[in-house]
Order: sequence, then structure tokens, then C-alpha cells
Amino acid sequence: MSTRNKILSLFRNHPDKYLSGQDISRLLNISRAAVWKQVKVLRELGFEIEAKSSQGYRLLVAPDLLLAAEIETDLGTRLIGQTVITHAKIDSTNILARQLAEADAIEGTVVIADQQSAGRGRLGRRWESPPEVNLYCSILLRPKIPIQQAPQLTFLSAVAVAETLNELCQLTAEVKWPNDILVDGAKIAGLLNEMNAETEQVHFVVLGVGINLNMLAEQFPTDLNYRATSVLLETGERVDRLLFLRTFLQRLDAYYLELVEEGFTPIRRRWESLCNIMNRQVEVDGGAGIMSGTVVGLDADGALRVQLDGGQVERILAGDVRLL
Repeated sequence: MSTRNKILSLFRNHPDKYLSGQDISRLLNISRAAVWKQVKVLRELGFEIEAKSSQGYRLLVAPDLLLAAEIETDLGTRLIGQTVITHAKIDSTNILARQLAEADAIEGTVVIADQQSAGRGRLGRRWESPPEVNLYCSILLRPKIPIQQAPQLTFLSAVAVAETLNELCQLTAEVKWPNDILVDGAKIAGLLNEMNAETEQVHFVVLGVGINLNMLAEQFPTDLNYRATSVLLETGERVDRLLFLRTFLQRLDAYYLELVEEGFTPIRRRWESLCNIMNRQVEVDGGAGIMSGTVVGLDADGALRVQLDGGQVERILAGDVRLL
């Protein structure tokens, strides 16, 4: 953690107390001049820090920035978010998370960017990533599961995203197979999970998450082939990105540990309860032809189970599913 983040962490851990420059200097083993310099930088970033003679410094107001110290402090997770890496702008959080994984970064490492220059969605599609409005993050996991079960992690992250949207933003977010989050039929979040594995062993999985929180209508590309929205557009209210991220990471941590300890069934049931096409008639285009039937659930490998009119259940591993 940088000196600036350490000072910010001290302010967060002592919200109602003045911290003298001498105390900060002693606790962090830095000079008084270094303390003053970092407080000045924090003020330039938008942090309102009060200074009182003979008492010290106290944080009054924090801007809507996603900084490691702000995220990690008292997060309360057992695994995810113990290490947080934040950047103002990078090409892609998934790319950096993969690089860190290959360099033996610990499980649960979270990579966050305020802006991405090369954000990606499913099938290589571009994910528009303007600054200061949304959440772009990637989480590194090293699950000890058979390779066939790796798709379960997509549904794990989808549930955590949808439930956080519903809890904090009073939305009715639904999950769309295999990896989208919708509000009233419009896409509000997407997932891009990438895996490094051998025939029988998963080395690591990167959970990529993009959530449209405070994006304005004019910030969406005009050539989208689907309807998209944001929390701000749906509710008229801006989202506290720090609160949203911390709540999401806490939920993801709890559900991941549940998956490890209890298996896929609890997550599958949550996903099915949020699915917008459960027990409804759909049309499936799998590339080799079109079939129709009723969605009856998920299999352990993430396949969508569709019951045809004759009673036969087909497993859909890939394809476009459209509600009839």
C-alpha cells in the first residue's frame, strides 16, 4: 500500500478523531513533511480534510473515487479483496488480472479501473468504459474444482451482481443466460470470465465484471445491437460506487466460499430465482437449427435445460435464447 493510501486508511479507521502529523509520522515511519505532502495530494484529489492547530487532521468528506485503501478498510471478507489494485486507466482489468495470476498473485486479488481503453465483453465485443461513472473490476480465483465445473463461477458472479443491484438500488435486475444482467429487458451489466487450465486442472479463473452505474444516455455508443441502461437512468439517482463495490465483493466472497464448501446447488437455485426465462417458452438458435421449448433450469456445468414439446430435455451449451 502506498503512503497516501496508508494515511487514508488511518483516517478511515479513526473517523471521529483528529490525527496529529506527529502521530501519523510515527505510525507510518515517515517525516512530518511527507505527511503534509500526502495530505495536500489527497485534498487535490477531492478529499475534504480538516486541519486544526494542536489537534491534527480529520477526514470530513471523500470523493467518489475507487482507491485501494478505501475498498480494503474493514471490508470483512475472508478471501476476496484482501489485495486490491486500483488504476485510473488501463487497457483492461481482465488483462492485468491474468498477468498478475501468471505471476502468482494470491487468490482473491481484485483489479479495478476507473476507465478502460480496451474493455471487452462476450465474443470479443467492445465494452464501453468511460471514466468516473461505472464499475470495471476483475477478481482472481484459484478454485480446486474439475475443469467441467468452472462455468459455475459465471453464475456465481451473476447472482452477486444482480442481488447487489436489487438490494442497494431498489431495482428488479434479472439474469440472462449465460452471462448478462438485465433491467426491464435492457442490459445493465455483463460478465467476462476467463480461465487458465490443463486437461484436468484449473490453474486460475478471472471473473471480469462491468456494471453501468452512473452512465448517461449520451455516453452509450449509438451502434449497440442491444438495449442498454444504467442505474442512474433507471432510478434518477447516482450510485455511491465505493459502497456498491464493497457490498458486491462481500456478497461474492460469501457465495464463493459457499460454493467451495457446499457445491453448486445453492448458487444454482439463486440464479434460477433471478432468471428472466425460467419456466417460460423460448426459442433457441444453436447454429445448427432452431428449437423451441420451456426453460426448466441449469445443469452443474452451466448448460441451460430446455424441455421440448415432446417432453425431451435438451442441454444448451451455446447459442442465442429468445423469449417467445
